[in-house]
Amino acid sequence: MPQADLLGAIVAAARRIVADRREREPVESLERRAMLRTPAGAAFREALAAEPDVNVIAECKRRSPAKGVLARDYDPATTAGRYQQGGAAAVSVLTEPTFFDGALAHLEAVRAATTIPLLRKDFIVDEYQLLEARAAGADAVLLIVAALAEPELAQLLGKAKALGLGVLVETHSSDEVRAAIDAGATVVGVNSRNLRTLEVDLRACDRLIGEIPSGTVAIAESGIKSVDDVRHLHGLGYQGILVGEWLMTAPDPASRVREARAASVRRSRPATGEMS
Repeated sequence: MPQADLLGAIVAAARRIVADRREREPVESLERRAMLRTPAGAAFREALAAEPDVNVIAECKRRSPAKGVLARDYDPATTAGRYQQGGAAAVSVLTEPTFFDGALAHLEAVRAATTIPLLRKDFIVDEYQLLEARAAGADAVLLIVAALAEPELAQLLGKAKALGLGVLVETHSSDEVRAAIDAGATVVGVNSRNLRTLEVDLRACDRLIGEIPSGTVAIAESGIKSVDDVRHLHGLGYQGILVGEWLMTAPDPASRVREARAASVRRSRPATGEMS
């Protein structure tokens, strides 16, 4: 499979997985389970907007298509507990099974082990997955503009909010940032990793920060490998970072989260982002 087809392959797999799960558990049953939970969607956004430190969304993932296996003895609950000890604002859990070795069971285990806001990170293409997220204990979900048509993005964003879930909307270009804002996103992530080629370009964060309105929480994602990277991104105006590999490969994840949080600088959002 050509690398450029990766995003399409993951999205296609997500649609097949949803169809299979819907066969095994009808939506009515899933809705009943989901209503037993009370997600803290507002707390997710509040945690990422807090001042003055860098707000870290610390990620639990066993594998990525770009780097392969990150943790052979993967224990997401223990890892998430360490992230919380280090002061993470939220925990992100990969639940995509085919390309990331994720599972909804990982989300449930992390929910049982932590009290901070929890993000389901997956390729969300259907409202069924939003119900799964709530039923498993998530407070928020990731929506990827590149994986969705604009009507789908708006529909899923509205449904997530109706379910009490926070939403991090991931973008990679000026057009995608505009689509996110038009759809009603209040937390926008800029992913420096191209999901079609897997190439990382941190300059994407430099370019796009000015496109994000000052009232919108800005999160930098992927390619973060050092405290200097964190300091640079915070200085640009990003309130937070979503980071996985740099934390997953650390000897002491809690200490690394503390290092990231301590990399705070005086922030100033570019003038072009000062819109309402």
